[in-house]
Amino acid sequence: MNQLPFCRKGSLLTGHYFNNRISIIQNRMETVQPKAILLIHCPDQSGIVASVTQFISKYNGNILDLDQHVDKHANIFFMRVAWELNSFGLAEDALRDAFSSGIAKPYNMTWNLHITRKKQRMAVFVSKQSHCLFDILARFESGEWEVDIPLIISNHTELETVANRLNIDFHHVSVTKTNKVTAEQRQRELLQRYNIDFIVLARYMQILSEDFVNDFPSRIINIHHSFLPAFPGAKPYHSAYERGVKLIGATSHYVTAELDQGPIIDQDVIHVNHKHSIDDLVRKGRDLEKVVLSRAIWSHLHRKTLVFKNRTVIFQ
Repeated sequence: MNQLPFCRKGSLLTGHYFNNRISIIQNRMETVQPKAILLIHCPDQSGIVASVTQFISKYNGNILDLDQHVDKHANIFFMRVAWELNSFGLAEDALRDAFSSGIAKPYNMTWNLHITRKKQRMAVFVSKQSHCLFDILARFESGEWEVDIPLIISNHTELETVANRLNIDFHHVSVTKTNKVTAEQRQRELLQRYNIDFIVLARYMQILSEDFVNDFPSRIINIHHSFLPAFPGAKPYHSAYERGVKLIGATSHYVTAELDQGPIIDQDVIHVNHKHSIDDLVRKGRDLEKVVLSRAIWSHLHRKTLVFKNRTVIFQ
């Protein structure tokens, strides 16, 4: 891999052409209604909600949404609050400083503040299976999600024409046992050049290295069937059919260094019975994978996921 990978229409993106292409894509980024989204967790104690909302009100913030949860077992308080920024009285840096000193430190909070002014930029990794990619692109094209998808990366070329139809840049990065480090470095370069915020593995059939995963903490979303660890391998639905399972499911989670053990974002199941063939199980399973993955992406886009240890709190 001594060259940059081929993109749409076989054009090799190098030098001036590549830089111009990136500039055009970035200029297409659309703004969204500016707002602040605050995710916090801390030891449970009285007065947290009042302190946070009074802080927002003090600077003329209009609260759009507020959700909270207390884990009684761990004695941990969780909260998500979103508010408009149009008339808010603090700039971003001042907001962070004021909240840190006035609220976060006294309550011993772990917190993340997200300022939304532009659509998030999502890269899709895919191999040969197309069902999740088609579903993602349909939601993208219909405007269901406030997101930009400037980049699709694949270790195969079969789905390049799909990207072509929506004018999304497609990059083939071959991955083998001997070039994995080089391939991941190429992927990192592409993600950086396209200014990617998070990654979706839409049935990307490669295991990411620990170093790669650590570069994107809680920013890589994966989808797989929920047979694991009972029916691993390339044909889990065939194995499940032989065992006569009565439920099949799908799980979407954030990727961590431990394979398929990351914090779960969304799951679902459907009933099956002895009348269903292997093809029925595959069809039903793929339908479920699409829905579960789309819900996980939606939750991530709206900053409704809070990772705590190896679990998630998903705000409604």
